[in-house]
Amino acid sequence: MKTTLLALAALTVLSTAQAAEERRSTAADQTALAVTIYNGDLALVKDARRVKLNSGENLLAWREVSARMQPETALLRSLDGRSLTLLEQNFDFDLLTPQKMLEKSVGEAVRVIRTQPVTGVEYAENARVVAANEGVVLQFADRVETGNLSGTPGRIVFSRVPSDLRDHPTLSMLFRTDAPPVAPSYQGGTGTEHGLELSYLTGGLTWKADYVAELSAKEDRIDLNGWVTLTNTSGTSYPNARLQLVAGEVNRAQQEHSRSPVMMKSMAMADAAPQMREESLFEYHLYTLERNTTLGDRQTKQVALLSAQKVAVDKEFRLVGGDWYYNGQHGDLGKKMKPAVFMEFANKGENLGIPLPKGVVRVYKKDGAGRAQFIGEDRIDHTAKGEMVKLKLGEAFDITADKKQTDFQKLAATYNSRGGVIESGYQMEIRNAKRKQVVVTVIENVPGEWQMIQESHPHKRETSNSAVWQVSVPAEGKAVLNWRVRVKY
Repeated sequence: MKTTLLALAALTVLSTAQAAEERRSTAADQTALAVTIYNGDLALVKDARRVKLNSGENLLAWREVSARMQPETALLRSLDGRSLTLLEQNFDFDLLTPQKMLEKSVGEAVRVIRTQPVTGVEYAENARVVAANEGVVLQFADRVETGNLSGTPGRIVFSRVPSDLRDHPTLSMLFRTDAPPVAPSYQGGTGTEHGLELSYLTGGLTWKADYVAELSAKEDRIDLNGWVTLTNTSGTSYPNARLQLVAGEVNRAQQEHSRSPVMMKSMAMADAAPQMREESLFEYHLYTLERNTTLGDRQTKQVALLSAQKVAVDKEFRLVGGDWYYNGQHGDLGKKMKPAVFMEFANKGENLGIPLPKGVVRVYKKDGAGRAQFIGEDRIDHTAKGEMVKLKLGEAFDITADKKQTDFQKLAATYNSRGGVIESGYQMEIRNAKRKQVVVTVIENVPGEWQMIQESHPHKRETSNSAVWQVSVPAEGKAVLNWRVRVKY
């Protein structure tokens, strides 16, 4: 399968010109390699090489490109300031395999090598490949034979490798250049070395941020370490590459076709690296690894992003109610409800204070024997410097609450089919089995225009539709919150 990407409508053909001989460039020609990976399965590759070129037309096969490159984004430029006029380029990603050899040889002559079972002597027969769909069908002079892929009728010998099959993904480019005249090379061949850089966008390279936080014994500090997890399923390796990561939502045109992801083969955990350098880039943030690294094909590796110690955190128990029971008559609204446990810290200070890429934060705490135990995880979005990070770690075990409606009244003078005014009363009993006092945040979402008529604890109206109480519950004790609210619909 070969896709022609760019061809001029008309080419000037010189009567004396001969077809350009293909030159191959491999990773051994690389002088620099840079990879910038974005969120959402997208990367920019910049591959610089030294290649021998002739003056005039050149056909260059640029090997070891990504198998998932977007060929329409490929851009070739000279690093020596010479002119390049691109005539045509083709992306060959149909790779050489025994099955592909058979498929490309349908209708062509081959030789079948067999071994005489008694004498062990090999002999050859001529045949023609008739079909190669789920096996192979061979037409001999006097018969037709079939075989499956693992057991063909003998060893098949081909006269050549089809020109449109490659052993590596290859971008072949036909272009003109004003390189110096052809000159013999002491290394063999002709041409002069020319600095070229090929840049392109590709899929198959992804990254995500993962964070590990260890909570202190007093649960008021964390040690936070961030890692970048890189996954390469692009079909090629990127040796000794300069690595940069872009955090942010880059707008992309919707792709018409997508490839199924390739399962990764190995998992490689990199040693801890220096913190990545961060800078603003347009409306995004760019992270640069201060050393080169190698991204092997079908490999996942991790590099260090950040390390911050003794970051102050706050712990919160939170019970959140709905608004559905404020317009009707109900009884019990919940038994043994468990408050959610949140941990919150500010992305600022000497220890932190850098833009945090989105990812998962996993929190651990040491037990009595000093072993770190997993206590919860949550996903964070891209978080700017100075913003708060709030993590939901789970639900409390030793804190429970019962809630019920204690009164419900439709005020007759004002209530009709189109709405009116309703007064209702509620009670929440919060129990604490811990050996220390806790504070539970109770949030009630109240609809319509509302007014608090009575309450046992003072509330705060944090938004137009929410009442918030901070209820202190004694150790191994309980607290009761009562409130009465008037709602106008």
